[in-house]
Amino acid sequence: MDINPIAAAVPAFFLMIGLEWAWSRARGQPVYRLNDALTDLSCGMSSQAAGLFFVAAAALAYDAVFRNFAWIALPADAAWVWVGSFVLLDLLYYLWHRASHRVNLLWAAHVVHHQSEDYNLAVALRQAFFTSLTTLPFYLPLALLGVPTHIWALCLALNTLGQFWIHTRLVGRLGPLEWVLNTPSHHRVHHGINPSCIDRNHAGIFIVWDRLLGTFAPEPDEEPVYGTVSPLHSWNPIWANFATWVHLWKLSRSCTRWSDRLYAWVAPPEWRPAEQGGPVTIPEVHRQGRPLWDSQPWRGAQAYVLASWPAAALAIGLVVQFQASLTLGARLAAVTLFLVTVAVWGALLERRRWGLLLETGRLLALTALVGGLAWTGSLSLAAAVLALALLFLSAVGLGAIARGAGAEARA
Repeated sequence: MDINPIAAAVPAFFLMIGLEWAWSRARGQPVYRLNDALTDLSCGMSSQAAGLFFVAAAALAYDAVFRNFAWIALPADAAWVWVGSFVLLDLLYYLWHRASHRVNLLWAAHVVHHQSEDYNLAVALRQAFFTSLTTLPFYLPLALLGVPTHIWALCLALNTLGQFWIHTRLVGRLGPLEWVLNTPSHHRVHHGINPSCIDRNHAGIFIVWDRLLGTFAPEPDEEPVYGTVSPLHSWNPIWANFATWVHLWKLSRSCTRWSDRLYAWVAPPEWRPAEQGGPVTIPEVHRQGRPLWDSQPWRGAQAYVLASWPAAALAIGLVVQFQASLTLGARLAAVTLFLVTVAVWGALLERRRWGLLLETGRLLALTALVGGLAWTGSLSLAAAVLALALLFLSAVGLGAIARGAGAEARA
């Protein structure tokens, strides 16, 4: 069985998130808000679910280029190939990351990672559906240079894993390491929306690329404001992945000239046509003057989502890890069910009544599925009883939320 390094590292991610939460509480510097953290984790798990198709497609494309168009054959067992591939991949990551902040088509895919107004290790897991597709063209030079597919895939996974720890407010500057490595201090700048932070510090592992190519900025004395210049104001992971695409469509349609309609898709995010006033000026912001967006969910909604996500995360994690043994139909059904689940979570956290209806339908569908699997012998009796018990508890919890929402509406 091929191990997915990202999926295999999820337990360690959750452990470190728990430690960061405890450490921040002990220091009197809480860095987590439950609604935001749940959405970050939902985005991350949704990205893994979508990756069943998008990551696989990118890997197939890379492998096809490597097998058919590689200029040379590099020895896969040579240490210098592995080290060189890792360093070169990090440079190509920098180029993709820099382009993703300057080209709307790429920004629409990458923006999900920046939407949180918090900055903590959960934000590191807030990833987008389409990233693997937008990064692929930037990594194809490795295939042409003869870097075997398995080396590229592992170096990419290590590059991703190596960026997890820099998403924290609790670690200060790290002395001489700041000159070479991307650190929490450098990456806090990257997530800032202050004018001095915009489009700075695009590094993955090595900050030297920013220093050499003119995009480096040191962390200011005042902590940056995090998020996006135009806040998302939603806890829905599905909307998080498509909101900027909808914005680009509306922007393109609003242009009077066809050249502007086309340019809107490849323009920088701040671009606007002349008839709309030209480029947007990024305003100066301060943490004290910018309250964080939040919502007041129905009573019990946060507890319901919090209690639901471990089982959902385990389920999608198993699907990702054992995807090779599943049919295309089974993978598609699993991904669809999971995306419906996280959409429901967002709706409940935002007090949207359609979430109650959709969750009722989801629980009924899961009950029928478990019953059918048990009837055909595809699921053991013990597993079926456990699953039905969990579904019953979910139905009880959902009923309590619905009664509270109904009482609130009548008040």
